[in-house]
Amino acid sequence: MSLKYKLGNYRSKLRSAGCHEVGINKKRGGDGEDHRKSLKKAKRGEVNYLPDHPTGQSDDTLEEERLILVEELKKRNKNETLISQKMNLTFSLRRQEVVEVGPMVSEMLERWPALFLSNEIGYEFKRITNVDLLDKFRLSLHQHTPQLLKLYRARQGAFGKEMEDLLNRLDQQTSNIVNHRKQTVLEGLPLFLREDPSALLKKCLDTSPIDRQTRGIKMGILAITEDDVASSELPTFQNFAIVLEEAIVLKDIPDLPSAVSYLFGLVFALNFEYPKELKYTFEVIEKVFMEMGTQCSARVQSLKTKLLL
Repeated sequence: MSLKYKLGNYRSKLRSAGCHEVGINKKRGGDGEDHRKSLKKAKRGEVNYLPDHPTGQSDDTLEEERLILVEELKKRNKNETLISQKMNLTFSLRRQEVVEVGPMVSEMLERWPALFLSNEIGYEFKRITNVDLLDKFRLSLHQHTPQLLKLYRARQGAFGKEMEDLLNRLDQQTSNIVNHRKQTVLEGLPLFLREDPSALLKKCLDTSPIDRQTRGIKMGILAITEDDVASSELPTFQNFAIVLEEAIVLKDIPDLPSAVSYLFGLVFALNFEYPKELKYTFEVIEKVFMEMGTQCSARVQSLKTKLLL
């Protein structure tokens, strides 16, 4: 109890001194606006959830750096080194906006366009969690794919015709078997967790209008198929795109594992809650694939235990 009170007093002093990350995690609201609006606490392994500004920097100076960053993105030949430096420097300002204001995706696209570059998604995830997004996800997916496929096949009758068709398509593949196995694992994961797979992956033709493709999608992945091969028995996806709030924020992704990892990275970068219809799927990605945290729901813990057998 003595340690509890000492740490509580220490946090109060940090909060009074203006430490944003301590202030964001307070349990009781103060007077005025803070009392009316409760802010989301860091709870998914964010190491740098709401960092303070770098020494010598303020909101005004970081805003100037942000404008330089936006202008650099407008150039034909972009300086990727400069973009990474400015994104790293303005990290605290960006997190302050994302966590405290919670802007729409369209506003973030306008103010922070570099955040939606494929390489910067990984860098931002690393800044927040100290975990390599793509490397960790791909390694874990490669490790768990054989056992997950065994679990799918052992209980495919319990998941209806959709799982059976998914596994049958995999059995008919004759090339790029490793890639198809990983794609099948990701497509079947919501089914195995008894969630709606269409909430994660929506298939469409490359000739379909964009507004029709993204209509009603708050968070998900578009799997784009060429129109002239869509009717074949084994259609292959041309590429993938990430949709947030009915807007395509990243396109021309070559494979589904990369698309899922980018989507997961953007969830952290934009401080999104997991969608209710996919909460177990994202929890598996977080707790099993990315190994961020140990406390799991009963459904995810059951899957985690089976993977270790």
